[in-house]
Amino acid sequence: MDADPAPAPFRLHPAAAWALVAAQFVFLLLLGFLPWGSLWPREAATIVIGLVLVALGVGIALAAGGALGRTLTPSPIPKADGQLVTSGVYSLVRHPIYSGLLVLGLGLIAIGASLLHLLAWIALLSILMAKARFEDLMLLDQYPGYRDYAARVGRLVPGIGRVRS
Repeated sequence: MDADPAPAPFRLHPAAAWALVAAQFVFLLLLGFLPWGSLWPREAATIVIGLVLVALGVGIALAAGGALGRTLTPSPIPKADGQLVTSGVYSLVRHPIYSGLLVLGLGLIAIGASLLHLLAWIALLSILMAKARFEDLMLLDQYPGYRDYAARVGRLVPGIGRVRS
């Protein structure tokens, strides 16, 4: 009798991957264009803090995208000919582009001061967590060293969301 075959590698259907990307952009746009609220005073200090968070988030995402180079793709499906990057911002978190988008979103919440902004950010967080989990599964299949890397480095926040080795 033959041995059980190895489990097939996890692959996210491309349509599902692009649906996650589209949803991510919808919630980012909502964060930018929802009407302002009055959950807290929208004073100069609040606006400055929000703008600093937006700039920090953009900076993190751009640094992470630049570090990926030709491996960069908006889809959570990794490129077949890509390289595993574990240095720079990737030594702090496995999905720093997503982290940057979430920090940017926090800045937009500070500026927007509405419950709708908060709900849109929570939806964005949910989508980015799903993308990160799917991406992790595919990267585990694609790169032999990914499990050790994921055991050392948090998913979206340094030290949080490490994979058990």
